[in-house]
Amino acid sequence: MKAKPHSAFRILHSAFPLLAFLALWLGSLLPAEAQWQTQPFVVKPGWTAVYLHVDPSYTNLDSLIGGDPNNPISEVWLWMPTASTIQYVTSPQAPVTGSSQWSSWVRNGSGIGATLSSLVPNAAYLVHSLATTNYTWTVKGKPATPIYTWTTTGINLIGFPTVTTGPPALDTFLSLVPNFMSVATFYQYNGGDLGAANPSLVFAPHTVPVTRGKAFWVQSGSYYNNYFGPFQVALGSSGVVFGDSTSQSSFHLLNTTPTTVTVQLQLLPSEAPPAGQTPVVGVPPLVVRGALNSTNLTYSASSLTTSSSLSWTLPPQGQAGSDIVVNLGVNRAAFTNSAAGLFAGILKFTDSYGFTEVDVPVSAQPANYAGLWVGAASVTQVANYLKTYQLDTNNNPVVGTNGAYVITAVNTNLGAVSTAFPLRLIVHSDGTNAVLLQRVFYGSDINSNSIVATSESSLDPTQLGNARRITAVEFPYTPDNQTWSFAGQLEPGGTLTTAVGLPYDDQASNPFLHTYHPDHDNLDAAFKNQLPIGSESYGLSRQITLTANSAGGDYNSLTQFGQSFQGVYTETITMTGLLNATRTFNVAGSFVLNRISPIAVLTRP
Repeated sequence: MKAKPHSAFRILHSAFPLLAFLALWLGSLLPAEAQWQTQPFVVKPGWTAVYLHVDPSYTNLDSLIGGDPNNPISEVWLWMPTASTIQYVTSPQAPVTGSSQWSSWVRNGSGIGATLSSLVPNAAYLVHSLATTNYTWTVKGKPATPIYTWTTTGINLIGFPTVTTGPPALDTFLSLVPNFMSVATFYQYNGGDLGAANPSLVFAPHTVPVTRGKAFWVQSGSYYNNYFGPFQVALGSSGVVFGDSTSQSSFHLLNTTPTTVTVQLQLLPSEAPPAGQTPVVGVPPLVVRGALNSTNLTYSASSLTTSSSLSWTLPPQGQAGSDIVVNLGVNRAAFTNSAAGLFAGILKFTDSYGFTEVDVPVSAQPANYAGLWVGAASVTQVANYLKTYQLDTNNNPVVGTNGAYVITAVNTNLGAVSTAFPLRLIVHSDGTNAVLLQRVFYGSDINSNSIVATSESSLDPTQLGNARRITAVEFPYTPDNQTWSFAGQLEPGGTLTTAVGLPYDDQASNPFLHTYHPDHDNLDAAFKNQLPIGSESYGLSRQITLTANSAGGDYNSLTQFGQSFQGVYTETITMTGLLNATRTFNVAGSFVLNRISPIAVLTRP
């Protein structure tokens, strides 16, 4: 490296703390669940300054550049001034080995003291090309929301998130902030060797486009600049990650100019991921929260798809409405039953001036309904059993040939009860199969792992004070805590059905049995022999059905769909008596289930 720093250069207060960069460089390169975008750079022969708007940290520079024999880039230098003290830097600096303001990568590891192993987003780099013509360098990564800081104690090496096609000239781009334009000094690299004229001062800003991915040295004296485009998206650089459970997110849109700006939002599909990364199976179904309906206190929802767009008009900076909150959600109801995998896309924000493009990654996964769900059913209807008898001309009941009154009809329709009857429901799902439980234990095992168990013996005996037992007393108790398997799936719009049997001689749970009452103990007069079914107690069979509701059309219903289940509860109770004669009763109502643990394994002793 032959270029030497100017003698006036000193360390400047860094926008990027050293430890943050080292953590990124030294961190392990694991497969990332991300959405992908390619950023191109035109690299001139010699030196070019670039600014990275994507995060390619899934790989390293040895693979990204060194592994490509057709890539002519021989060196990459990251501008990284130390944050320990605030000192002045007055003009552009050339990279130099051993400088605390630069970190470097050199092809084949030939650089002395090289410390840069991977590229990080929202950072400026000097790259050196050995080619004799311009080279288009493409970097695939996860889009990174722009995050900027500005120093007034020296000079900044910075890039701007301008549009990819037809970027504005520098003077046009700065026309919205004339105070900044009047004091700012810009330098750019022209290719070739570093020297007194490279980087060069921009004398004619109307001839220099603010190309996306191009880095400038910028100095503004004591003027603090927060303008990097007509608007800002106040959101972390990691973007919007819904995963398989989170369904709502919010961020700020801010007008940074003294004029009115309209910001448009589009959803773009992700590019294909690099080899070894998580496949992307589609774009996530997104909705944006709208106005509040004062009648039912629900928010409207606008769908955001790859064929639609949304926009907001922001008044000038400082006026009411120039800083708004946008609530974005994933439409959980739009995932089909067979949906699986990573759904990812890019939120593309542009402005009405055609200056800026901010790309924000967004991803979601279909909800996983595995875990422990606890709730209740509310029985509000019970079937009638009303007989209608045949009457003669004198309105007297007609007696049939068997000596009984002649029945013409039986009304078994459901009718409302005066007071709803509650029933606790305990359901566990492993993601595929669900079971109904009479009791469950939730706590830590002897290895301090959180578990959901059918027996207290599975818990750490020293941590029982922090554990919980949940019981549904309306289901039969069994010593081994029997569970009842559901047919069907625990999912929005799904139906679960199971049968709970209650033997007529179950002294612990059958409600018709009273162990210490001689008329209801199922024993003969000598208290020795058990009587047959129907003599003093009945056998019971309960056919229980849970039918989950479909989603409503408002914002919360669509985004929170599947985080809890509500629906229709029905139960058919069959009583068996003497000679196995049966009578059936129906009840109905509603139910709600809430997930209290995502643990998919039900531990059994």
